[in-house]
Amino acid sequence: MSRSGFYHHFDEKSAQNRAKQDEADEVVKDIILKAYHFRGRKKGARQIKMTLQSQYSITYNLKRIRRIMKKFNIICPIRKANPYRRMVKATKEHRIYANELKRKFKQGIVGKVLLTDITYLPYRNGKRAYLSTIKDAETNEILAYEVSSSLHLDIALNTLKKLKKHSHLAEDAFIHSDQGFHYTSPIYQALVKKMGLGQSMSRRGNCWDNAPQESFFGHLKDETNFSNCETLEEVKREIKSYMTYYNHYRGQWNLKKLPPAKYRQQLQQVA
Repeated sequence: MSRSGFYHHFDEKSAQNRAKQDEADEVVKDIILKAYHFRGRKKGARQIKMTLQSQYSITYNLKRIRRIMKKFNIICPIRKANPYRRMVKATKEHRIYANELKRKFKQGIVGKVLLTDITYLPYRNGKRAYLSTIKDAETNEILAYEVSSSLHLDIALNTLKKLKKHSHLAEDAFIHSDQGFHYTSPIYQALVKKMGLGQSMSRRGNCWDNAPQESFFGHLKDETNFSNCETLEEVKREIKSYMTYYNHYRGQWNLKKLPPAKYRQQLQQVA
């Protein structure tokens, strides 16, 4: 710092300007915290920006939001690597399907590309729950899910059965998964066929072939807190609350800043 700059920093006018800036930042901080805590879910700068616009009709640019967050140590969640690993290898009678999707997640048709996977959710006292979901790749909406205390085949079957309530699936809809034993099971594949769905699978050991589904699990684990859950029922309630938030309130940058359900409605109106 130059000599003149040093003295300028401590003169009365500069001190007054800094005080005014601090007062203005305090006001902005309080507004940002409203968005940060909206519906009890942790958020990063982009989620805060979209929440301010959609819920409070307030527009701040990302640079300002990030500056305020840094200044007041408002910590946004950091994505952690998914530690989920295959627990059972497919046996010889289990059929593996080709990768028909080939990462063409956005095909312009609601309810055509359905992504599915299973992740684990640790909660209090070393307990573990498992979450199975089916996601519409076009809208990012979670169409069906199942929470279980075990990795039995039923977790995938029950998720698939819950998909039946959705009437907006495309005629040529297909479900894409990894090569886990749930999805190569003859019982699971028979149910997929009975429901009139096609089937596609990622290449072995290639998580990028189902990246949007992995991304959802990452956001869920960042934005939920299962450490205080003592029972499976409490985990289920937290998951149910998050699914409502995610589908109906959580704006997404690549969905015109709309939540998945609203984005789907918009696409259906255009069609």
